[in-house]
Amino acid sequence: MGLSAIGIPGLIIILVIVLIVFGPKKLPEIGSAVGKTFSEFKKSTQGLMDDDDEIKSKKVNSTSDKKEI
Repeated sequence: MGLSAIGIPGLIIILVIVLIVFGPKKLPEIGSAVGKTFSEFKKSTQGLMDDDDEIKSKKVNSTSDKKEI
């Protein structure tokens, strides 16, 4: 039973609770902070994937260099 099992009614209830707790004035600030956090997370994971691809390509190149010698 993961996060995908919440469904539309569950999300509506969560949003109403968040609205009650934080109020309508704080909601845009919270949304902006969450968006920036997701954006930074995406950049970080993309950087890790690029580094991993770079390491794999170096290993492939080093093994092909050994075969040529």
